Amino acid sequence: MIESLHIENIAVIKTLDVDFRSGMTVLTGETGAGKSILIDSLNLLSGGRADRELLRSGESRAEVSALFSNLPLQSIRLLEELGFSGEDGAVMLSRTLTPTSSSARINGRGVTLSVLREVAGTLFNIHGQNDNQQLLDSRNHLRLLDAYASCGALVGEYDVLYRKILHKRAEIDSLKRDVREQYRMREALRYQVAEIDAAKLKAGEEEALTELVGKLRNAERIEKSRLLTKKALHGGEKGMGAIYLAERAAGALESISDSLPEATALASRLREVCYELEDIAACAEEIADFGGENPTLKLDRAEGRLDTISKLKRKYGNTVEEVLSFRDEVAARLDGIDHADERCEDMENELQLLSDEAQKIADLLREKRTLAAQSLQAKVAETLAFLDMPKVRFAVSLLPTAEFNAYGRDTVEFMISTNPGEPMMPMAAIASGGELARIMLSLKNVLNQSDGVNTVIFDEIDTGISGKTSRKVGIKLKEIAKDSQVICVTHSAQIASLAAQHLYISKHEIDGRVQTALRELDAEGRVEEIARILGGIEITEIQRTAAREMIAEGEEY
Repeated sequence: MIESLHIENIAVIKTLDVDFRSGMTVLTGETGAGKSILIDSLNLLSGGRADRELLRSGESRAEVSALFSNLPLQSIRLLEELGFSGEDGAVMLSRTLTPTSSSARINGRGVTLSVLREVAGTLFNIHGQNDNQQLLDSRNHLRLLDAYASCGALVGEYDVLYRKILHKRAEIDSLKRDVREQYRMREALRYQVAEIDAAKLKAGEEEALTELVGKLRNAERIEKSRLLTKKALHGGEKGMGAIYLAERAAGALESISDSLPEATALASRLREVCYELEDIAACAEEIADFGGENPTLKLDRAEGRLDTISKLKRKYGNTVEEVLSFRDEVAARLDGIDHADERCEDMENELQLLSDEAQKIADLLREKRTLAAQSLQAKVAETLAFLDMPKVRFAVSLLPTAEFNAYGRDTVEFMISTNPGEPMMPMAAIASGGELARIMLSLKNVLNQSDGVNTVIFDEIDTGISGKTSRKVGIKLKEIAKDSQVICVTHSAQIASLAAQHLYISKHEIDGRVQTALRELDAEGRVEEIARILGGIEITEIQRTAAREMIAEGEEY
């Protein structure tokens, strides 16, 4: 319940503090005194739109805050999920407004408007003239019926499956579109794979060929250098090359080693040089060898191979590795096309399993909704009869749909017939303002135990009704107040006289500025205010007597 409310610099309200009690509270006052501003402030706390015109003229900052106590279980759980402590059963909501921005806080910690809206939705509901219009939108009827039927858990289960169904349908549609497009491209893709496969490319091949071409283009110079190296090391036909001479020198040194021991080491070093020269000679022959093949023919073949690689690179990638990677990607696409029917069939089977699960929950929802619709019809009809609408028939039209929708496979619409003999019609077609107010109250009276919200605020629910009907509306409000805190803005003496707490709102001029004030009325103050509402320019003793009688009668309920 709302324990206290603080408003600062909202419209004509400079500063206002209100303490609320449990049960039924009414707010009355002259037209324009600020009752609607109080509702606007509560709308801000519920995450509503922050209209900059609400900021009091000349002020740079406005604030609305409220302390809630005796929190319902759903509020405590939500707060704990959001990281707030709900152990003490209380929470403070606040909203700050400046000319350029607005901010929200819960227990002093900044939160987004969506979080504020979510938390406030578990704490209080506001029902005004605009809210009555929700009854005209059939999209809200299923939500109200589900709240009455306590279908929240089932709807949550169904919602998970429904989202999976939509996702799976989108996957299947995307696959089918892709396959249709790729079927048209299949021959082109196959040609690309075949062309690359025919070339039999190998990673690193291009670099090796480029090196070989460079060697072959210098074949004549290489051959001359090979012969010169061979002659220098082996000595040609006369055998007087560097290797022969080094061996002769090593032998000469070895022959004097008995007389000159140092010669042994020098001879050994020369032998090492001989071995190294032999190895160099062999390597020179190897690197200059063209395999016995005509270098010109080998060059033509290597350049042709490089030309083939170059053509493939121009079409499929900057390197041989990229061309091969492209080939693998295309092959994978072809494989996907070739097996698309199988994959599509698998996905269709998965969709069917999801649909079967969703259908089971949709059937359970329909069972619960059917029973709830019958109960709701009876209880609303009973309440409407009490509110002087005995001839009005109320019905819940629950019809199956051909396809799954966001809430199952049902559509729900509230229907009424306001006169005997007339057919049932959607409420949007025939309900008047006064009828809507009473139907909303009837539904709220029935649904009050289902929505789990402890505070209900009614803004001028008496619009369009008067006299005895207003009194009965007040009685129903008082019935709701047995289980919930009810705050009602009203112009009806019949409703106001039933309140457990009566707040009077007025405006005064202070230092040339209009300001709104609010005070709780005592017993005599209530008599005066209810007498004023009853009418007349001057309050008469007859009106005061009538007011006292209405208050006394209200205390009996």
